[in-house]
Amino acid sequence: MDPPQLCVQESAVVAPPPAPETSLPLTFFDVYWLNSPPVERVFFYSITPNTGGKDGVSSAILSTLRTSLAQALRAYFPLAGRLRLTPGTADRYELHYQPGDGVAFTVAEYAVDVDELAADGPREVARILPLVPPLSTGVGPVLALQATVLRGGLAVGISLHHAACDGASCTRFLHAWAAASSGAAAPPPPVIDRSLVTKDPSSRHIYDIYVGDLMSTEEMEYVKMSSDKLLATFTLSRKDIQRVKDVVAAAAGEAGAPLPRCSSLVATFGLIWSCCQRAKDDDEASSGDPTYILFPIDHRPRMKPDPIPDEYLGNCIGAALHAAPKDQLTAAGAGGILVACTAVAAAIEEAMGHTASPEKMESWPKKILEAVATGGGVLSVAGSPRFRVYDVDFGFGRPAKVEIVSVARTGAMALAESRRSSAGGVMEVGISLPPAGMQRFQKYFDDAISWLHHH
Repeated sequence: MDPPQLCVQESAVVAPPPAPETSLPLTFFDVYWLNSPPVERVFFYSITPNTGGKDGVSSAILSTLRTSLAQALRAYFPLAGRLRLTPGTADRYELHYQPGDGVAFTVAEYAVDVDELAADGPREVARILPLVPPLSTGVGPVLALQATVLRGGLAVGISLHHAACDGASCTRFLHAWAAASSGAAAPPPPVIDRSLVTKDPSSRHIYDIYVGDLMSTEEMEYVKMSSDKLLATFTLSRKDIQRVKDVVAAAAGEAGAPLPRCSSLVATFGLIWSCCQRAKDDDEASSGDPTYILFPIDHRPRMKPDPIPDEYLGNCIGAALHAAPKDQLTAAGAGGILVACTAVAAAIEEAMGHTASPEKMESWPKKILEAVATGGGVLSVAGSPRFRVYDVDFGFGRPAKVEIVSVARTGAMALAESRRSSAGGVMEVGISLPPAGMQRFQKYFDDAISWLHHH
């Protein structure tokens, strides 16, 4: 079935109050992402006539979103700028803002029920993609936003160039925008100072290595975006996560193996990774070849010579990467889960074992490219429960659902705290696969949860 047509009502450029012309040099953390596709998120809101006026989403709501965006961009003005090659250089890039620059802001209508798009079950990515504004790869604007009126609600879509900032910075901006819209107290402003990263003497050397890798790979290899891709959400309750921890402890004891440090994050990654590998439909799925998990670690508290503030605007994430043999990962019962959780815990330990050393940082792209080159597959992770995406309230309630739509392009698993639990400790995982793969993943996930509870 063809997706319904999006009807664009208005395309505008929203500019912050003029700030001085500013050039922020890209650090090695930033330039790594220069050729990546944009990060695309959609926030779904249910809006009834009670909360949004007689027709649900009123023109006042849309007007407030636009004026509050300009207010939020006062502090986050670099996001209104553009990526460009630094004048007079061949391989240095910068985020350049000049007065008059702004962010593309689209208002649209889409004749689909919000409840249909914000469901947990598999939905066609093609029906959700129109809610995300387009943004090009490489140099150019770094941020585009879209407010789409749905039946019974509103979708706020965001496309962000990853070279401008990481997920922690991006969601801080969204919290600032929501606070300006709802009238809540403004969160702390961002720290706009790239010298916090570049003052480390090794940073220039690492930049040269990263930009060299960038030039040699052109565009990063990503999963092809097939037209039949589905997106579904799988929730792990506190009880599910505790069962994984218990099973891992028991299995390690029986095997006489060292007990991995099994946090809630480790338990979630381990279970999902094991299910993803089992859902693969190829002869290689059960071979002894290695397959990898890759996830981001925030390096703000770990930088030398001094930690970087949480509010730093830019990228400051490093890679945690580890392999496990496919056949061991797909083993039934506790075996596969133990192998997965052990590998995830080892990745965290290696990434965080000591402060971020230059030698370790310069090897990240090479290690990731080597993992991709083995052909065994790399499951990456987008998002974090620490971003509190379900607290992004523009004044008409918490989101009914938040999706990282770009996982349909990158093949990553999306991670967030659960919207249904204020107490925390519940994980929400977004997975995008073609229909047959989704059916297999759903089966293995359901089987794993059932086995955990009856074991």
